[in-house]
Amino acid sequence: MVKLSGVYKGMRKAYGETLVELGEKYKNLVVLDADLSSSTQTAMFAKKFPERFFNVGIAEQNLMGVSAGLATTDKIVFASSFAMFAAGRPWEIIRNIIAYPKLNVKIVATHAGITVGEDGASHQMTEDIAIMRAIPNMVVIAPSDYYHTKNVIREIAKYKGPVYVRMPRRDTEIIYENEEEATFKIGEGKVLKEGEDLTIIATGEEVPEALRAYEILKENNISAEIVELATIKPIDKDIIKKANDFIVTLEDHNIIGGLGSAVSEVIATEGLNKRLMMIGVPDVFGRSGKADELLKYFGLDGESVAKRIMQMIKNG
Repeated sequence: MVKLSGVYKGMRKAYGETLVELGEKYKNLVVLDADLSSSTQTAMFAKKFPERFFNVGIAEQNLMGVSAGLATTDKIVFASSFAMFAAGRPWEIIRNIIAYPKLNVKIVATHAGITVGEDGASHQMTEDIAIMRAIPNMVVIAPSDYYHTKNVIREIAKYKGPVYVRMPRRDTEIIYENEEEATFKIGEGKVLKEGEDLTIIATGEEVPEALRAYEILKENNISAEIVELATIKPIDKDIIKKANDFIVTLEDHNIIGGLGSAVSEVIATEGLNKRLMMIGVPDVFGRSGKADELLKYFGLDGESVAKRIMQMIKNG
């Protein structure tokens, strides 16, 4: 049963642990980092398999170039840095050298979204979903909690081709009881809670906030369906088609080009008669502050989300 646990654990910790597990299973798996292995947690893999770990230094374009080269030798390549640097600095190299030839490189970016916190606007990457999903051949994923991240990393290791995974810096609330419950398949969304009045489609660390909003709305006699859409590309069109006529998207990303835009594209191209409200970071840069304060400031915490939905329903 999916529920708010009150227990917090880092997705990047799950990433590091799962890389070690996969390193045992796949002898051709290699990991690269851009001098941030303690933060991205790839240091766990480096300690266990030093001969298969490469620190390229603070040179993200080189990180992607070397990753591409290794992928041409039948390696499963995981390349990591902060989202700002992993997606932003080497974008053209990712497009032309990794995605164009469809090489087997997994770009796993930590420190995505506004909850990077005190590092401020320069490091708060709220555009990465938009720029990565615009690249042909690229799969884009945002896991929901610690256990879910483990299954995401296992699944993308089996997938042949380029993948972009984003995860936050902070520890996030565990919503799954165990790994067995936290199932994941590329391209498939999941209904976490049934509801009849509206559907909240959330991704990444905003899924727990959607569940928080669900409880508040329930107390106010509003029945919300909660959908977890971890794979933003390729998007699950069927789950959007089956959603209630009032859809709310929820993401820690700019409302331009992210989950909300992806859902709106399905509504438009499939000719669906559905109302859509997008909740995310408005088209502004982030601010410095503690993660929880920033969520509230941008209206991305569960309480703010519920209040906004209730106001929308009240206004008709």
